[in-house]
Amino acid sequence: MNFFDDLGQAAQYANVAIDLMVQHHVPATPQNFTVWYSYASDRDPDLKKALDVLICNSQEFNEVQNAEIFEKYFGNFNEGEAIEQTGSQMALTVGKVTSLIEKATDDAELFGNTLEASVGSLSSDSDGADIGEVVKVLAAETKKMVSQNQALHHQLESSSAEIKTLKGNLEDVQKEALTDGLTGIANRKKFDMSLRREAMHAMENGVPLCLIMSDIDHFKKFNDTHGHQTGDHVLRFVGAMLTNSVKGKDTPARYGGEEFGIILPQTELAEATQIADTIRQAISAKRLRKKQSGEDIGCITISMGISQFRPGEPLNALIKRADDGLYHAKHMGRNRVIAETELNAAAD
Repeated sequence: MNFFDDLGQAAQYANVAIDLMVQHHVPATPQNFTVWYSYASDRDPDLKKALDVLICNSQEFNEVQNAEIFEKYFGNFNEGEAIEQTGSQMALTVGKVTSLIEKATDDAELFGNTLEASVGSLSSDSDGADIGEVVKVLAAETKKMVSQNQALHHQLESSSAEIKTLKGNLEDVQKEALTDGLTGIANRKKFDMSLRREAMHAMENGVPLCLIMSDIDHFKKFNDTHGHQTGDHVLRFVGAMLTNSVKGKDTPARYGGEEFGIILPQTELAEATQIADTIRQAISAKRLRKKQSGEDIGCITISMGISQFRPGEPLNALIKRADDGLYHAKHMGRNRVIAETELNAAAD
C-alpha cells in the first residue's frame, strides 16, 4: 500500500493519526497506523464514515475490531501481493517451458540436417565401408536425440508439476481472500461479489432473489460479560449454524462485526421468511458452554430482516430494506424475523 504525500504533509497526517490512536486507546501497530493515517488524510470516504460512526457510538477499538477494520479496507493489498508473487513465479516457469520447447525444436532441426547430409553423402559408388560409416553416424545421432528427448520429458514433467503447485497456491490465496478468518464462511468481499452475480442472474433469467440480514442480539453486552474469546466462539457458532441451514447455492457471509448476510438465489420472499425463522429458532434453541470451564453461558438470539430483489434496483437499496427489517425486529423486542412486506404494512 502506497501513500504519495510530501514530507511535511505526511508528518502532519502522522501526528493526527497518532493523537487519534492515543485518544481512542488503539495500539500503535503498523496495521492500526495504516488505518488511522488513512483516516487522518481523508483519502477513503468509506473508512472515514465507518470510523466516525464507531466514534460517535463510543465503540471500543479492541483487538478484534481493529483487525476487522484493517481487513475490510486494506486486506486486499496482501492478497494482491501474494497473487503478484505467484503470477511472477508462474511466468518464470512458463518461460522455462518455452525455452525447453525451443531447444527441442532446434535439436530436431539439427537431427534432420544430419540425416539429410549423411544420406546425401552416399552414392551409387559407395561401398560397404561408406555405408557402415553413415549408419554409425546415424545411430549415434539417433541415440543422442533419444537422450535429449528423455531429458526434455523429465524437465517438462517437473515444470508441469511446478505449475500445478503454483496454480494450487493461487487458488488458495484467492479462497483465503474471500473467506472470513474467524468464522470460516464468506467475508464481506465475497458477499458483495456473490450478490452482484446473483442479481445479474436474477434479471437475466427472471428468477427471484432474496436477502437476509441478521444480527446477534445484545452481542456487545455478551462480549463485555464473558470476554472476547467467548464472543469469537459465538460468532463461529452462528457462522456454522448458517452454513448448516442453507442449500448449496445459497451464500451465508459475515457482513461485519456481529452482522451476517444470507443470499438466497431462486427464492421467493415467503420461502426466505420461513428459512430465516427456522434458522432463528435453531440458534435460540442451543445452550452454549465455555469450552475450558464448561460454564453454561445460556442461549443467544438473532434478529433478522428480509428483502426481495427488484430487477434493476441498486443493490444498496436491497440491502437497506433488509437492514430496515432487521432494525425493526430489534425495535420490536429482538429474536424475530421481519420481512419487507411487514415494514410496508407498518408504514400504511
